[in-house]
Amino acid sequence: MAKFDTEREGQIKFYETFIPRVDPDLDLDEILADDNDGVINGNLLEFKLIVTDLNAVLFQCIKYLSARRLKGKPVPASVVIVSLEESVAYVYCSKDYLEQIETVYNGPSSKNNSGFTAGKYADRLDYSDQLAAERLVKTLKTDNYTKTHIDENCIVGWAEEYYRLRPDARKEHFIGDSTGKHKVTGEIRQPKVFARYLISYTGQTNVKFDYLMDCLNDFLQKKDLGAFFTPEPYAERARELLEEAISRVPSGNDYVIIDRCAGTGNLERGLSEDVLSHCIVSTKEYYEYKVLQELIGSKVRHIIPPIEAEDTFDAGNVRGADALTREYVENPIIRSYVDDPSCTIILFENPPFAETTSMEHQKRGEGKKSSSGWKASWVVEQMRKAAKEDPSISGTSTNDMGNVFIWSAFEYYLRQPTDSYVVFSPVKYWKAQGLVKKRFIDGFAGDRFHFHARKHSCVLVALWSNEDATVDSFTVDGFDIIKGKLGPAVPLDFRRIDSLYSSRYYDKRKMEDDIDGGILLQKTGDEATTQKKRLKPRWNKNILGYMVVDGFGFDNPDLHSILVSAGIFNGNGFYLRRDNYLQKLPMFAASRYISYDGSWTERGRIMKSADGADRFLKDVTAGKLDQWLLRTLLFTCMEYQNHMRSFKGSDGRAYRNELCLDTTNRSTVASAALEGLQCGERENELLTAWTRVLEEAKETTLYDRSLTYGLYQIGEELNTWREPSNGKKGRIYDYPSLNGSIRALKELNKKYYLEEIVPKLFEYEFLK
Repeated sequence: MAKFDTEREGQIKFYETFIPRVDPDLDLDEILADDNDGVINGNLLEFKLIVTDLNAVLFQCIKYLSARRLKGKPVPASVVIVSLEESVAYVYCSKDYLEQIETVYNGPSSKNNSGFTAGKYADRLDYSDQLAAERLVKTLKTDNYTKTHIDENCIVGWAEEYYRLRPDARKEHFIGDSTGKHKVTGEIRQPKVFARYLISYTGQTNVKFDYLMDCLNDFLQKKDLGAFFTPEPYAERARELLEEAISRVPSGNDYVIIDRCAGTGNLERGLSEDVLSHCIVSTKEYYEYKVLQELIGSKVRHIIPPIEAEDTFDAGNVRGADALTREYVENPIIRSYVDDPSCTIILFENPPFAETTSMEHQKRGEGKKSSSGWKASWVVEQMRKAAKEDPSISGTSTNDMGNVFIWSAFEYYLRQPTDSYVVFSPVKYWKAQGLVKKRFIDGFAGDRFHFHARKHSCVLVALWSNEDATVDSFTVDGFDIIKGKLGPAVPLDFRRIDSLYSSRYYDKRKMEDDIDGGILLQKTGDEATTQKKRLKPRWNKNILGYMVVDGFGFDNPDLHSILVSAGIFNGNGFYLRRDNYLQKLPMFAASRYISYDGSWTERGRIMKSADGADRFLKDVTAGKLDQWLLRTLLFTCMEYQNHMRSFKGSDGRAYRNELCLDTTNRSTVASAALEGLQCGERENELLTAWTRVLEEAKETTLYDRSLTYGLYQIGEELNTWREPSNGKKGRIYDYPSLNGSIRALKELNKKYYLEEIVPKLFEYEFLK
């Protein structure tokens, strides 16, 4: 009997023995890529030192297969359970457990597996015997799969895999059906790409997937259309706001409820038949339009367009239903109500969210490509003109499709004081971009993660009256969704921002002794070589570095909280100088907020502002903030996002990190200033942790005594690592003690920041 110290040791030995016989080109990374013990061709493998309960182990494997199906990955036809020390492999056919595989499981696959009763295995192979070993090799060479049904649990996974394999495909190619004027038989109904993996879906329409329709678009269509999905608990709460809006309709008036981005009608689904009879709905995407027609088309007053014509299908969209076109704004059906003074207009919408400056866009290199449609629309063109004429409207607001819907709502549809708008959106349109200057009536907040978004962030659902007003702040209840229902109410304050850091705090001085020329850096603190340079380099002995803390939001915090030792190639910041750097550091500290408190109640609600500049500068001058500024300096020195490095530039100058506490060569600007810090237990704890990091860094092979190191440079240059040799993802650090000390310092600094720095950032409205 074979003996292994660990299951992992036996697993590697098994693969080393059998992979050369099965396929020597097999890559261990691919075999182990799916959080299980491995998949070889059409076989899922699970290893145990000794199998003591085949039923429980098989059920664990069934959970693995269920997870693969949900991700849009094929289900191997065979399950091979290996008892390593007995050299025995049990082979099961996955098709015999299709019902269980098509069940969704929660929690770790390795837990709570007792009590399952398996059928008899298809084969038992004692591979210590040569004939049995050959049969096992033959099994592992087979590349067969069990076909599974497609349903609402797995369709998103299969859609993502389909678009990955066919990047040129559109939604119709995946879910097309034979109903309507445009008949295309999609992949789910007649599998071709997935012919070996999927059972044909026989549903006549796509109503079963109505809540997921936004997730089934290809990437470019998702970004061009935005996301229409609204979770039912939030939709139900929004209908209460709609009731408030309806209660404002003057006696004797008719009213219509317009939803220009209804999707499949999630918002309207729970309305009474009477209220539905006042609704005018539309959606731009063709397959959502068909579902919308089927579900509520007969109940609403109008659907745009009212019937499907031969030319309704327009490259996946609905001709005449694009709310950002002049054709839609001037639609005679809608205009007949807007132009009627005895009709009250209510807009009830969850506008699509698509932002062309998002990091996801830029990483895919498709920012311009995917926005070329809606960004070139007539409504966006009109909005740009309005922004040029009204300086209170942010010019960047046109980068967000939701903002375009909101602006056009007040511009083209709402015209009387009793008209109303119930709208779902991140609050920046009111808080920082100046798009709405109307009376706030009521509202609530929720977590955008539940809208099929990738991150947790705050979305405001507001009821606005079409009455001009200056609103500086309001408070609403915020709700998470827990187990399908609204969680406890959390009061959330929303306060408007009037000024940005760049308008009040940026140091725009050019000194007489400044020298033009020098080097520019990347955001990593390394010298920029190939990047297109937008900033003219500048050098002066009093320049400590360069700070970028632009914008008001936290969509990509690491791109908007940069501190380096010289100018950065694309600018957007200012040179940090010795004579006033301390009063500038709170901007950097504030820009790290969401990185340390990224809860949904904060992201999208809390933003950066300079509204407290007068009070702050007055108290700085009076010396009231001396100790807090030194604490902020201490935080900055310990903050990993401080990317200042020490190095010799291509201009021949030595650039030294002065905002760190490495005094090996001589004191730094920071170390000299911090001699005035009144240290308590927390400060001493941080300083002790830093000393430990520096001492361990000096023991590394690459340590250069001539340099002055900050935490970031230690982490990036001295805390070296390698990838595991067994093919698993992760890092093996060459200096695990140093790595552990760095991690401990990061945690201490985070705690210090939240407790010692953040309260004053709010007090002086660096955060608001």
